Amino acid sequence: MPLPDAMDLAAGYGFSVTIDGVEVPYVMEVAGLKTEVDKIAFQQQAKDGKFITRQMMGRQKPGEFTVKRGLTDSKTVTDWLKEVMGGKLGASRKTAEVTIFASDNSVVKKLSYRNCWVKDVEVSGSLKAGSTDPLVEAFTVCWDEMEFS
Repeated sequence: MPLPDAMDLAAGYGFSVTIDGVEVPYVMEVAGLKTEVDKIAFQQQAKDGKFITRQMMGRQKPGEFTVKRGLTDSKTVTDWLKEVMGGKLGASRKTAEVTIFASDNSVVKKLSYRNCWVKDVEVSGSLKAGSTDPLVEAFTVCWDEMEFS
C-alpha cells in the first residue's frame, strides 16, 4: 500500500521481525537490510582495436542482517544457535520477514528471507551496579534468498 502522500517517507520506528511466522518480541533495531547481485565484468575488443569493458548482472548474493532486542529469559534464539552449532542443518533453516509500516500501520514494504540461520548471538550492554539501561540480545541472521513484496 502506498504512503498517504507522494511527499511522505516511511519512518524508521514502524517495523516488525518474524522468524518462521512468529513475531520476535521487544525488537529495538534491525540493521543490514541489504540485497545485491554479483557484477560480472568482461572485456572485449571492438573492430577498431579498442578494448571495451562491459558489465552485466549476475546472480543474487546471499546476505545477513542483525536484530537487536531487549534481553528476556527466552531461549529461542540461543536454542536456534545451538542447533546450528550442533550441525542440525534441516532444523536450523528458517524463514524470516521484516515488515516496514507507515504511521497508520499500513504495510509499506516486506522483505522476505528464505533458508535463514543464526550466525551469532551477543548479549550487550553494561553489567553495572545501579544501572537502569536495558540489556540487549543481538543476533545475526544469514540468508540465501530474499525478495521484496
